[in-house]
This record gives sequence, structure tokens and C-alpha cells, in this order.
Amino acid sequence: MKYVLLTLISAMLLSVSWPTYGVPFFIFFALVPLLMMEHGISKFSSYKRKGWVVFGLSYLCFIIWNIVTTGWLYGSKNPDGSHSMMAVVFPVLVNSLLYSLVFQCYHWYKNAQGTYWGLGFFIAIWMSFEKFHLNWELTWPWLNLGNVFSDYPKLIQWYDTLGATGGSFWILLINVLIFYTVRTWEAGRKKKDLIKNSSIIAALIAIPMIISVIKYNSFNDQPIGQVNILMLQPDLDPYAEKYSKDSLTIEQDLLTLAGKNSTTKIDYYIAPETALPGRGSISETGFEKSLLINNVKEFLSQHPGSVFATGISSHRLYFNPTALPKEAYQINSGMWAESYNTAIQIAPQQKVQVYHKGKLVPGVEIFPYMSVLKPILGDAMLNLGGTVASLGTDKERVAFSNPYNKGKIAPIICYESIYGEFVTDYVKKGANFLGIMTNDSWWGVTEGHKQLLSYAKLRAIETRREIARAANSGISAHINAKGEVVADTFYGDQTALFAKVNLYENLTFYSRAGDLLSRFSMFALGFLLFYYLIKWFQAKTKKA
Repeated sequence: MKYVLLTLISAMLLSVSWPTYGVPFFIFFALVPLLMMEHGISKFSSYKRKGWVVFGLSYLCFIIWNIVTTGWLYGSKNPDGSHSMMAVVFPVLVNSLLYSLVFQCYHWYKNAQGTYWGLGFFIAIWMSFEKFHLNWELTWPWLNLGNVFSDYPKLIQWYDTLGATGGSFWILLINVLIFYTVRTWEAGRKKKDLIKNSSIIAALIAIPMIISVIKYNSFNDQPIGQVNILMLQPDLDPYAEKYSKDSLTIEQDLLTLAGKNSTTKIDYYIAPETALPGRGSISETGFEKSLLINNVKEFLSQHPGSVFATGISSHRLYFNPTALPKEAYQINSGMWAESYNTAIQIAPQQKVQVYHKGKLVPGVEIFPYMSVLKPILGDAMLNLGGTVASLGTDKERVAFSNPYNKGKIAPIICYESIYGEFVTDYVKKGANFLGIMTNDSWWGVTEGHKQLLSYAKLRAIETRREIARAANSGISAHINAKGEVVADTFYGDQTALFAKVNLYENLTFYSRAGDLLSRFSMFALGFLLFYYLIKWFQAKTKKA
């Protein structure tokens, strides 16, 4: 019963730490009860199958954490209007399983190599898993530990150096040191050691926060310019309106919203992810002839010096079966198509600038590991008004240049804003502000859209770029380079948000180096595994 209680305490502490409803400071000791559970079972229990008990209890902890923090996925709906159980059950069960496997590897290594080596292994494998979770096709880094302080930007200004993955390392290190302090106290009851270890822990928590506050108060990067941006929030119901309403009506409503809120000179109009065309998609080979795009150009001719950045659904057609991209699907005899979640920038007398979303939502925009899973699962993908085929992607990020000023927008599309190192690629391409186009209204009035907005603050700090975020139903927001929300909208309003956005060109250390501590941890993990294999081989040789 004691071990179950420790497990539940960890689950509770992890859950109540999370934005946008929790208190993040609990995260510094949230994993300690779980580590104590594993240690107690390994060293002092009489269970015959200790590994299975550790695995089962850790799975219980992580599944509670996942349900509490991401249970809002239940807000996704099936085509018939019912809530989608699969949208929440699959990610919760699988993500919890992955965390449990990480913890189980720690359990095995610690029992083989001892507590001290095991704790180093725990940090290394957790960090390596978070990095892995940022890059594979079932990617779901929503619960990466460094995200937890996203609502407290003043305390994490040092993320411009080490990023949110640096935050994960910080949190893991503190948890391990607290666990070590508890164990040494239980073993020896020495006040001197307790005071020394507690002082080290307090310093490791406080010093990064003090540095952060100093960086916050002394931030004085000089912008190279400023642009006026109008973020459009059309508030289209993603189930009842967005894919059933006439495309020209959707566009006219969007342009009317833009026009009536243009009370001053606007440099950028930014519309949400897939704001156009509604049902269907726009052919990329026919941009110049597209009525929808030409209507935007006509609107811009009435607003000289303005450009229009928006998300669209687009496609390309192929007629040669020997030269098809892997995401292409057949639509009739002799014709194939590749669909995209796309950002474009439109300017009069200019070629449309195009970017295809590079980080796709598993199960919604991409069929993960299609060649392996499709023969088993068939076409069993979630259909949230989008596509049941994997979308095409761009392999590199781009920055859209403005022909009228110094602005270079990073056209970040929704889910991409969770990925720190990924977003730095836009900045390295010359982006001097981040434009997030998102439609996160699939889950209704839940924590989902709030958390996604909160995570955007991390990207502002990491890159020291201001953010203009246009959301379909909200929350649209202007975020400054210190990660503070300067202005935002209410969820569910049909509105527009005006912002004067500063342009910055300096590259932060994180923008240049990326997830440095993650790569170091992967190297450390390899070393620890190699060290274990060498010792195992030596022991086996001696026995022989």
C-alpha cells in the first residue's frame, strides 16, 4: 500500500504542476516519490516479480498524469458529432507506456550498476526520450518537463541559452538530488550532510531564477524596425461551419473582418491555419488563376503597402506514377494528388510565397509509419474535418520576406509551435518575428488551446522574437520577446487584434546551438550503456 501511495503522490504532483491551471514549483520534487517507490521495491520488498510491480505502478502514475493534463483531447469529435474516445485513449495509453518504459530501463540499469550510476542513467534516458519524442512520427512532446514553466516567463529567461530542454534537465537534476538527499538522510541521519545537500538544491533552484530575473530586467535588444500587424480571428466552428460553408462566403467574411478593423496602416494581415478555402483545397499550380487568392490581391490593392499571410489547404496534382512523392494518393485513373497544410503570403504583383507544414499531428495529418502500420490498421485515422491521408511536408523552414519593409515572418503552423529547436530553423533562415497561424478550436473550451498558447511563450524567449498569433477561435495574441502576452483575445470571439510588433535580428545562443543538453544526454546515455556492457563482458570472461 505504501508503494501505491507514493505512486499516487507523484501522479498528483506532476498533474498539479502543469500549465495553464497548475503551480509549476511542485515539479521539482514530483518524481521523488516515484523514485522512492522503485528503490523501496528493489531493495526492501519481497515481491517475486519486482520489475513488473515497478512497471505497473509507474504506468499508473503516468497514465493519471496524462489523463489530467491532456484529457481535453476528448473534446475532439467524430464526423457524427460524438466525442472521439480514440482521440484521447490512444495518446494517453501510448504516451504513458513510453514513459513507463523509460522508467523501467532506469530500474533495470540501477539494479545492475547501483544507485549512483542509475540516477545518472535516469537523467540521461529521460532527456534522450524527450529528444526522441520531438522527432519521430508519433511525436507528442506536450508533456516535456521544460514546458512546465511556460506561464512564468520571468523565471525562465535563461531558456534563450539552453531552451526548454534545458529546463527539463534542470528539473530532472533537482528531483534526483532531492531523492539522493532523502536516501542519505534515511541511511545516516547526519544533519551536516542534510544541510549541505539541501543548500546545494536550494542554490540550483534559485540561481537560474535569479539569473532569469536579471536578464528580464536588463533586456535591451534593439529592434531593427517595427511592423503593424492585424491578426484575424474569424471564429468558424471547425465541425459545423469550416468544412461546409461556401468558400467565397468564408473569404468574404474574413476580408470584411480585416477591412473594418483597418483603422490605421497595416503592414501584415495574418489569418489562421487553413483559413481558406473551407471545404476542399487550392491547387498550387493555379495560384495565379485562383479566384480566392485574386480576391485577396484585390483587397490588398485597396490597402497599399500591406501583405496578407494566411493558412490554406492546398494540393498538387501528379500524372506520372513513376515520379510520385511518398504522400501522394490516387484520386482517379491516371491522377494522383499530394495535399498540404500550407502557409502563404500574398502581395500584389508578387509571386505567392509558400510553406508546407513540417510537423504534422499524428493520426490527424500523418499516418505514422504508414508502410508498417497501414497493412495492419487500414485507413483507421482520425478524421477531424481534415484528411485521412498523410500530408506532404517541406523539409526546410522558410521566412517570408516583405517587399515593403524589413519584416520577415516565420510562418509557423499550429502544432509546430511546440518544437523549440525546429522553430529556430525559421530564425536561422532570417525570420525577425514569429507568425503563428493556428486552429486549435477542435477541443472546445478546454485547457488544450490555452496550453498551446502558453507554450508559444517559450519560443519567444528561446529565439528572442516577438510573436503574432492568429487563431481561428482564439486565443489570438501578441507576445513580446520576453515571453509576455502583451495583448490577446477572448476564446470564441469573432474579432481582430492589432499589434505593433518589434523586429529583431540577433541570434540567441539557443538559436545557434539548439538542444545542446539533449545531445549531451544522448552521448552520456551511450557511454553509460557501453560502460555497462564492458563490465558485463569482463565479469562473464572472469567466470569463464
